[in-house]
Amino acid sequence: MRVIAVIRKIAALVIGIPLLIVGIILIPAPGPGLLVCFLALFILSREFSWANTQFQKIKVKIQKIYTDSKQRADRIGKGE
Repeated sequence: MRVIAVIRKIAALVIGIPLLIVGIILIPAPGPGLLVCFLALFILSREFSWANTQFQKIKVKIQKIYTDSKQRADRIGKGE
């Protein structure tokens, strides 16, 4: 079991870190930079607690943005 855990951590690092770097590079460019960063943090958060902490913080912020924009759209739709 120990070998499998080490392999999972290495796989998460090999996939997650380059994906996070690409996402950071894509942020100022038009495209899905924030989505790529979020995906990379999700992959890393499966194995590392520091990434899970950041993933949870960002997840809460995204949920707040979503609910705020939905409420705003509902107000506009009602003609307020």
